[in-house]
Amino acid sequence: MSMATTMGYTTADREFLLAAGQTCTDCAGAIDDDNLEAWPDYFSEDCLYRVETREGRANGWQIGLMHCEGRGMLRDRVLAIRHGNVFDPHTYRHVLSMPRFAPAAPGSDGTEIASARRVLTSFNVTRVMQTGETTLFAVGTYDDVFVEAEGRLLIRSRTVVLDSRNLDTLLVIPL
Repeated sequence: MSMATTMGYTTADREFLLAAGQTCTDCAGAIDDDNLEAWPDYFSEDCLYRVETREGRANGWQIGLMHCEGRGMLRDRVLAIRHGNVFDPHTYRHVLSMPRFAPAAPGSDGTEIASARRVLTSFNVTRVMQTGETTLFAVGTYDDVFVEAEGRLLIRSRTVVLDSRNLDTLLVIPL
């Protein structure tokens, strides 16, 4: 018996979760540090990024708060934030849980992606305005599908599931 287990996880599972957690932490850090240009690099070229509410997911609503297909759309989003959008300057600070495995989700064609693994990570995001006003902005779960590509672990699909449908301002910066 070569694989040690803890709570049903093999050593390989724990190593995968550690790598997934590091990717989530680094991705959130890019946002928190206002290094938004690095944020798309944590996603695969054919990625999907959505923000939706728990209520919307439970009811099967097709329209979310944000929807981007492909790394190019994520880069366009960053360009719009830097050069097109007008909003009160603010920053985010993420607090993340340890990631955990979830049942596999089917790919866009309905079949499971063989090399992909689905991971859930809870988060809190605090928003800090330029005035210093600090508020709890969002609470929810990252529902991520990770793939190994380009020699590293990348997010192929991220659905940001917000626990509340109440956001007190426009969602400009990605969560």
